Amino acid sequence: MTDAGSGDIDTVISADPATAGGPDGGETQSGKTKSRFWARLRKNKVALAGAIYLVFVVAVAILAPYLTSHDETFATRFQDILFSPGEAGYVLGTDHVGRDILTRLFFGSRYALMAGAEAVAVALIIGIPLGLTIGYFRGWVDRIVMRFVETVVAVPAVVMAMAIIAALGTGLTNAMLAIGLVYSMIITRLTRAEVFAAREELYVDGARAAGAPSIRVMWRHILPNVAPPLIVQTTLLFAQAVLAEAALSFLGIGATSSQASWGRMLRDAELSIDRTIWPAIPPGIAVFLTVVAFNIFGDGLRDAFSREARGGRVGVGDVVKTESGPDTAPRQADSLISVRDLSVNFPIPGSDEDVNVVQGVNFDIAKGEVLALVGESGSGKSITALSLMGLVPDPGIASSSSISLDGRELVGMEFDELRTIRGKDIGIIFQEPSAALNPAYTVGRQVAEPLRVHLGMSKSEARQRVIELLGEVGIPDPEKRIDAFPHQFSGGMAQRVMIAMALSCEPKLLIADEPTTALDVTVQGQMLDLLGELAAERDVSVMLITHDLGVVADLADRVAVMYAGEIVEQGTLAEVFAEPQHPYTEGLITAIPRNESRFGELPTIPGVVPPPWDWPNHCHFAERCEYATDACLHGPIELMPSASSLTRCVRAGELDLAGVRDRAEEGS
Repeated sequence: MTDAGSGDIDTVISADPATAGGPDGGETQSGKTKSRFWARLRKNKVALAGAIYLVFVVAVAILAPYLTSHDETFATRFQDILFSPGEAGYVLGTDHVGRDILTRLFFGSRYALMAGAEAVAVALIIGIPLGLTIGYFRGWVDRIVMRFVETVVAVPAVVMAMAIIAALGTGLTNAMLAIGLVYSMIITRLTRAEVFAAREELYVDGARAAGAPSIRVMWRHILPNVAPPLIVQTTLLFAQAVLAEAALSFLGIGATSSQASWGRMLRDAELSIDRTIWPAIPPGIAVFLTVVAFNIFGDGLRDAFSREARGGRVGVGDVVKTESGPDTAPRQADSLISVRDLSVNFPIPGSDEDVNVVQGVNFDIAKGEVLALVGESGSGKSITALSLMGLVPDPGIASSSSISLDGRELVGMEFDELRTIRGKDIGIIFQEPSAALNPAYTVGRQVAEPLRVHLGMSKSEARQRVIELLGEVGIPDPEKRIDAFPHQFSGGMAQRVMIAMALSCEPKLLIADEPTTALDVTVQGQMLDLLGELAAERDVSVMLITHDLGVVADLADRVAVMYAGEIVEQGTLAEVFAEPQHPYTEGLITAIPRNESRFGELPTIPGVVPPPWDWPNHCHFAERCEYATDACLHGPIELMPSASSLTRCVRAGELDLAGVRDRAEEGS
C-alpha cells in the first residue's frame, strides 16, 4: 500500500515549496500558487479598479512633459490669475499666480510616487533585515530593539517625522527619509511577528538539520514564506507615505515652491482661499483617490494571498445546496449525522474549469458510533471531514444535498450560525498538533477559548475546567502544565492537548484526523485507548480518519473505504474485514502488518492514487485492479448493496475476495 503524504488534498493545494505534477505533468507547485494568486486578484473587481487607477497615475507621471504644453515651473502670469476651469484654454483653471493647475497636477503625480517609493524603500531596507534578525535570534537584542520600536510607533508618524526633519533639515528628500525611518519600525515589528511563527515550522528545522547557516535559513527559507503580509503592508505604507508627503508639504517642510507636489498645491491654494476654493479641489481629489487606490489594492493583495480569500466564489463556510441523487444508503434511524451527495471541487489554476476531489459521498454515523474513513493518502478523507464543518480550504467549494447533524440542516446555514457549531457540537483533532497549536499562546489559553466563546465561562471558570480536562486526557500535573507553551510538550502530550480542546464543549461528533500519525507505537496505543474510553463514557460519535487498518480494528464499529474521492465500500467492521466486496479493500487488508513470518516482498497495491484531474469517468480503481474487465471501463459506477456491504464494484457478486480471516489462515 502506498502512502504519498499526510494530506488528502496535497495534490490540489499545498504550501510546500516542493514541486508537484499538474494536469500537464510538469507544472510546479509554485507555478500553481502564482496562477491561483492572479486568478483571485482578477476576480476582485474593486482591487482591479484600484490597480488600474494606479497604472494610470504611473503613466501620467512618466508622460507628464508630453501631456501639456506648459512646464512644471510655468512662469507667473498675473493676467491669468485664478481662472476658472475651461477659461482661456486652461482645462482646470489657474492658481493664485496664474500657473496651470492641470500641468502641476500631472507633475505632482511624479512627486507623490517618488516620495512614496523613497519612504517605502527606506522602510524595507531597514525593517526587513532588522525584523528577520531579532525574530530569528530573539534574546536580549530582541528585547532592546523592540522597546525602541514600540517607542517610535507610539508617536504619530508625521509628528515623529517632523522631529527628524528638524535634525536633518527641510526638503522633500529629507522629509521622505524621515517618514521611511518611522515606517521601518512598522516593517520591523511585522517581520518579527511573522518570523516568530515561521521559525517553528518543520521546514526550518529541516533546513537547520541539513546544515544551512542561519543567514541562509532567514533569507532563503523564512523570508519567502513571510513575504505575502510584507507585500500587503508595503502597499498600505505607500498610501500612507503619499498622504504624509502631502501633509508635510502643506506644512512647508516637504516640497519647495518650485516643486509641484500635491501637498504644495494645497499649501498654495490656502493663499487664495478667501477668493475661491477651486485650486484646492484637484490636488485634494488626487491625494484622496491615490490613497484609496493603494488601500483597496492592498486589500486585494491580502485577499489574493490569503487561504480564506474566495475571490468572488462562495463565502467561507458555505456548502452549496445541490439536488438530491439516488439514495443508495438509506438513512439510519438513530443517525447523529447524515451526509448525502457531498462533493468538493477546486478550480484548475489558469483555467475556468473545476476539478472534483470528492464526488457523491454518502454516509451516516449513529449516536455513540465510531465510523472509520480509510484509504491511502490522496483519497479525499480529510477534505471530506473538513466539509462537514464548512472548513474547505480556499478556493475549494463543497456542495451537498443534505448534511444533517442531530436534526439540524447544515447546508446553506449562515456563517455565524455555523460558527456556533464548530468546536461545540463538532470537535476535531488535527493530524499534526505541533502545527495546529498556536506557538504564541499557552495550551491553557487555547483549550479555554472554546469554553469562553461557546459556553460563556469566566476566565477563572474556564481555567478550572481546563485543568480538569487536561487531567482527564492523562496530562500529569495539569495545574502546572496549563501555563506551558506547545513546544514544551512532546508529540503525544500535545496530541492529548488537542483531544482536550476537541472535547472541551462536550461535542456530539468528534472528528479524529489521523490522530496517531508521527507517534511511536506505545503512545499510539495510549491515544487509541483514550479515544475509545472518552467516546464510550461520553457517548460521542467519532469519525476516525486513517489509513491504518490496525487502528480501525481497535476502535471502529463501521468502516467506509475511500479511494480517489469516492467511497468504494461501506459496512460494519466485521462485514468489511471478513468479506470485502471491493478489490481495493482486499488490497488494504492484504497490506495489514501481521505478527508472522513472511518471505519475499511485502504485499502492496500496484501504482499510486491518481491526481484528481486524471480520474476517469469509469471505475477509479480499474487501472490498479487485477480483476478489472471491460465492464469496469464503461461509465460511472454507483455505490450499490452487495452480499455483506455497500460497494462500488460491478463484479462484487462474482469475486471471492480474501478478508482478514482468510489472510490469517494463509499465514498459518
